[in-house]
Amino acid sequence: MFFVFVRNMSGKEDGYFYIDKTEFIYRLVKSGRYYFLSRPRRFGKSLLISTIEAYFQGKKELFEGLAIERLEKDWSQYPVLHLDLNARQYDRAESLYEELNKYLEIWEQTYGSPYGDRKPEERFYQVIRYAYKKTGQRVVVLVDEYDKPLLQAIGCAELQEAYRNILKAFYGVLKSMDGYIQFAMLTGVTKFGKISVFSDLNNLDDISMREPYVNLCGVSEQEIHHNLEEELHELAKIQNMTYEETCAKLKEYYDGYHFAENTIGIYNPFSLLNTFKYNKFSSYWFETGTPSYLVELLKRSHYDLERMANEVTSSDVLNCIYEDLNPIPLIYQSGYLTIKGYDEEFGIYRLGFPNREVEEGLDRLFKIGINFSNKLRNIEEWIIEK
Repeated sequence: MFFVFVRNMSGKEDGYFYIDKTEFIYRLVKSGRYYFLSRPRRFGKSLLISTIEAYFQGKKELFEGLAIERLEKDWSQYPVLHLDLNARQYDRAESLYEELNKYLEIWEQTYGSPYGDRKPEERFYQVIRYAYKKTGQRVVVLVDEYDKPLLQAIGCAELQEAYRNILKAFYGVLKSMDGYIQFAMLTGVTKFGKISVFSDLNNLDDISMREPYVNLCGVSEQEIHHNLEEELHELAKIQNMTYEETCAKLKEYYDGYHFAENTIGIYNPFSLLNTFKYNKFSSYWFETGTPSYLVELLKRSHYDLERMANEVTSSDVLNCIYEDLNPIPLIYQSGYLTIKGYDEEFGIYRLGFPNREVEEGLDRLFKIGINFSNKLRNIEEWIIEK
């Protein structure tokens, strides 16, 4: 279920409407138990997790008129442990401990676990056990932005290692408590540390590049026309453009994300909803800021931004974890590159910019970088001369 705020939405409760993604959620929960999903920032991962949480809490009234209401017959209630690592600055090892402790204390109070004096992974183990004991139902574990601490620690090997060790032990509990767990899903921007952090959790189904789930987050062209025809005409009128020109410009600016070969393009939902909210085209997603981890990575790897428009790589690279010397996996997973073509014979992907918003934003970033480097060089030459 995808919620979008749009101006002048008469007849829609609280000014919201639904893009119904619940059929995907039903398919997920009925066909597997452990999932991992990588998507760029502001693509709706948190909303996906919250929707899954509401489903497992049995809140049928929230899904009235949606696909899952028709598909689901039982609507059982499960204890849900929802861990969101997004809203914190991780600049020391204690930061992660403090964030985990915040959630663990809430869960311990809720389910009566008396093991608050143990290590985080031991407390997590006991919380799951006590939640099952108290409710009689297996536990649902949802982790949003699992990689946030690791991303913020790029450039600091010591902190990276500390975070990896903490998270590996914590997430490893999911494997040892398999009999107590009904469903688990972890999301993040990247597959950063996926092997080392999740080495003990080898039953995760990574659906990041699976064709059936390319449209799980984001908005397809069909969904735009099904839900936003009135807003498309209003945008065209305000922009003094034809309906066809407006649709073409939306596609040029915000479409083009491909999370598997030979699949439909996905629109950036953040930029799309802001375009309709303000009735103006702009680089909304890019203007929210290039993540510091990406800037740090590009600096460390000395990657030539001009190569990005025609990058060629393999599926092994796209699916691999972050490496200091190869920034491509992180650039792709962060949404600054996407799949433009695929050679099935050789298993080679051709990458490029997903759309005009990203291309223009990176071009500005590249020019700023050149100007900054030139200024530094001039200062160094001036110092030498003096």
